[in-house]
Amino acid sequence: LMKLFSLIFICLLSLRVLPDCENSLDSSRLVIAGGSLTEIVYLLGLEEKLVAIDITSNYPEKTKLLPSIGYVRNLSTEGILSLSPTLILGEDDMGPPNVLRQIQNTGVDIKIIPEESSAKGVVNKIQCVADILGKPRVGQKKIKKFIKNDLKVLKNLSEQNKKSPKKVMLILNIQGASPIVAGRETSGDGLIKMTGAVNVMDDFEGWKPVGTEAIISANPDFILITQRGMGNFSDVKALSEHPSLKFSNAAKKGNIIAKDGMAMLGFGPRTIKIASDLAKRFSLDEL
Repeated sequence: LMKLFSLIFICLLSLRVLPDCENSLDSSRLVIAGGSLTEIVYLLGLEEKLVAIDITSNYPEKTKLLPSIGYVRNLSTEGILSLSPTLILGEDDMGPPNVLRQIQNTGVDIKIIPEESSAKGVVNKIQCVADILGKPRVGQKKIKKFIKNDLKVLKNLSEQNKKSPKKVMLILNIQGASPIVAGRETSGDGLIKMTGAVNVMDDFEGWKPVGTEAIISANPDFILITQRGMGNFSDVKALSEHPSLKFSNAAKKGNIIAKDGMAMLGFGPRTIKIASDLAKRFSLDEL
C-alpha cells in the first residue's frame, strides 16, 4: 500500500511541473516578462497582441516602441493591471510571487513558460508559446523554417566537438578583479554543452566570482563574454590583458568571443544560431 501511495505522490509531483501550454482563452492584450518570450512572439508574427514588455525584452529593435513593465523579477501589480492585460507570459524567474498572486486574484491569466537550457528546450519553448497563443501550426512552420537547419548543423558540430572537446569559460560580467562566471546548472553551462565543449568551471553551481588562480588552473581554450560584460574594455584584445585572464590559452590565442547576452543566454530563437556559430568556431581551432 505504501508503494502505491509513493507512486501516486510521484505522479502528482510530475504533473505539477508539466508546462501549461494550453491555448489561452483571450490573448488579445498580451504582456510579457522575459526577453526570449518576446523574441518568440515576434518570430511567430503575433506582435500585434503585445501591449507591454519587460526591460530584458530588447530584441528586435522595434520592442523599444512598447511600454515597459520594469524588470522581470521585480514587477508591480498596479503597473501591470493599468495596462488591462488579458494574458501575461513570463519566464520562470518572473516575480515577486506576491505580485503574481495579486494579479491572478483579479482573474488575469498568467502562464509561466518552463526553462530548459538546451536546444530541445528552445524548440519546446517556441511551440509552447505558439500553442498558448492559439497558433500551433504557425509554431511548427516557424521552427521548420528558421530553426531546423541550425539545429541540424549544431547537432553535427556538437558531436564532432565532443571527440576532442574544448575547455570553455563563460563570463557574465567583471566586478573588479574577479569575473562572474557560469558554473553548473546555469544558462551559460547549457550553452557551452550545446556546442560539444566542456565548461571548465563546473566544480560549483550557479554564477560566481572566480579568482586568478582558479582561471590559471582551469586554463580555458576559449572565453565567452556578454557584450554588457565587456564594460569599459574597448575590445576583446584589451580584455585579454586583464590580469585574471591574460595567462590563459584563450587570451594568448585571441580566443575571446563577445556576444549579445540575451542571444547567448536567453534560450530564445537566436540562441540556436549563436550555439551553432560557436560550435563551428570551436571545431576549427587547433589545440
